[in-house]
Amino acid sequence: QVQLVESGGGLVQPGGSLRLSCTASGSILGINAMGWYRQAPGKERELVAITRSDGSPNYADSVKGRFTISTISRDNTKNTVYLQMNSLKPEDTAVYYCRVAGKLRSLRTFESWGQGTPVTVSS
Repeated sequence: QVQLVESGGGLVQPGGSLRLSCTASGSILGINAMGWYRQAPGKERELVAITRSDGSPNYADSVKGRFTISTISRDNTKNTVYLQMNSLKPEDTAVYYCRVAGKLRSLRTFESWGQGTPVTVSS
């Protein structure tokens, strides 16, 4: 009932920038949180950045000052979360996933994950 479509990953040189986007659509009544996670080869998935409806964004220490999360909502039917990534480092290489949590119009809660978009930082 909630679809997530991610885009924006790719190959970039160290020091470069990328912007990821994730659009959530469906029978959404409200969103509590939108965030980005990443999983590097051989490692566990980790939180990169998250923004909640009741507070300011939180970032992993490793990306503070370099990444910025932002959101755009249109009548709660189409909600987009962006991750602007600047000063990218090779250690930022991973598959990036967006996660959206909230409530449907049926009043049921939901949590959805995107399909993942790969980011490779290499010269």
